[in-house]
Amino acid sequence: MNPEYNLYERDQVLREAVAREGAGWAEDRLSAFGKRLGSAEVMGWGVLANRNPPVLRGDAVEFSPAWHELMSLGVAEGLHTGPWSEPRPGAHVARGAAVVMQSQIEAGVQCPLTMTYGAVPAIRGKSDIADAWLPLLFSRAYDGSFQPATRKLGALMGMGMTEKQGGSDVRATTTRAVRDGDEYRLTGHKWFMSAPMCDAFLVLAQAPGGLSCFFLPRWTPDGRINEVHLQRLKDKLGNRSNASSEVEFEGATAWLVGEEGRGIPAIIEMATYTRLDCALGSSAIMRQAVTQAIDHAQHRMAFGKRLVDQPLMTTVLADLAIESEAATALAMRLARAFDDDETALRRVLTPAAKYWICKRAIGVTGEAMEVLGGNGYVEDSGMPRLYREAPVNSIWEGSGNIMCLDVLRALERTPESADAIRAELARARGADARLDAYVGRLDSMLASTTEAQARRLAEMIVLAMQGALLVRFAPPAVADAFCASRLAGEPNAADAVAIVARHSVS
Repeated sequence: MNPEYNLYERDQVLREAVAREGAGWAEDRLSAFGKRLGSAEVMGWGVLANRNPPVLRGDAVEFSPAWHELMSLGVAEGLHTGPWSEPRPGAHVARGAAVVMQSQIEAGVQCPLTMTYGAVPAIRGKSDIADAWLPLLFSRAYDGSFQPATRKLGALMGMGMTEKQGGSDVRATTTRAVRDGDEYRLTGHKWFMSAPMCDAFLVLAQAPGGLSCFFLPRWTPDGRINEVHLQRLKDKLGNRSNASSEVEFEGATAWLVGEEGRGIPAIIEMATYTRLDCALGSSAIMRQAVTQAIDHAQHRMAFGKRLVDQPLMTTVLADLAIESEAATALAMRLARAFDDDETALRRVLTPAAKYWICKRAIGVTGEAMEVLGGNGYVEDSGMPRLYREAPVNSIWEGSGNIMCLDVLRALERTPESADAIRAELARARGADARLDAYVGRLDSMLASTTEAQARRLAEMIVLAMQGALLVRFAPPAVADAFCASRLAGEPNAADAVAIVARHSVS
């Protein structure tokens, strides 16, 4: 594969989505970012950050220099708080496109950037915290030093919710919070606290008034290291460049966010945005896997001709490309729902998209690896790293069942969510008979679905939305292949050669 290419200019699907979803003003900036990310130097940083994972040194974490370089790129581009510090129409879409590109180079750095992005809406209503911290969070200067935030050029935020006994059931939290004047003292254990090098965290703890959300800094205002003790770093399947930790709170200083007993709504506000990034990040993994598979097939000779010219391989590559295109189109449409404040639509579409796109990334990376054959199983190809990375977004911020149950809750508690889905799908009515028939079946499920059918409902919502986007905006070959293979269960007889060419970076 060509060691250098512009990730934006060579991604026709992403460029079309940026223009369509209202961020055309960001074209030049995104192109410059894509060129930088596609340089041999930056791609090399991604490799080095994974080969040299973080190390725990007391209560601090030591990272590869390559990690810090990648973090600097992401912060300078505003992936952590850009839509909040520089709000304008299409800001979330522009950021989403940048996330899709940077996550192809190294997905691990996206964790602290994403959590900071989601934390801003959760804390900006708390004036004393917001006044002190938002200027630091809005800074475009990355500062990886371990010292009080007041001495730093910029700050980042993480979160800590998961405990051993609870997992996704945060109501089982046992960490206790005791009030001490205007502050609280937190005591307990978090089995999984992401990005422990961040400057502050949103955490859940049981206060006298019930489960509550707290703002917990790594350093106290008087310049002492807070009583947040890192027990160990997790030895993970993937996401190895990023540190994930177990921590013990021993009377750690924290401040209440919102009201006592209202911790879950506060955290859900953050998770709404981080789940968007799960969909964007998995779209990125698929895009990179497909890019590498197509490039390999274009240059590999077998049985007297290039792999890409062999009909069965062309069909496989086209199917992978269709999956990637559908994921990108939906993720970017979802980003626009955040720009346009389409609350009812994003309430149901965010968990549905997070569920299905993240789930599909696992299969796509596996199939793409197989295209490379034995070469794909070797670390130097880069495919094993993508394959290990693929499952994380399915688990992080709520696994598949949690997402599908959230889809059901959205339809039950926000009835206008179903109407928002129907209205979006109506824009494609009449464009393809197979899509119309599928939407008709979905409409029945929207009206009445049991918990046991929740996965099928979420899948159908996503496939219908992807189909609607593709028949409206994608080339006929792509739309036809998607509707045939995903909606009607028919053989894919579309122009596979044209589809593969559309997704090639050569």
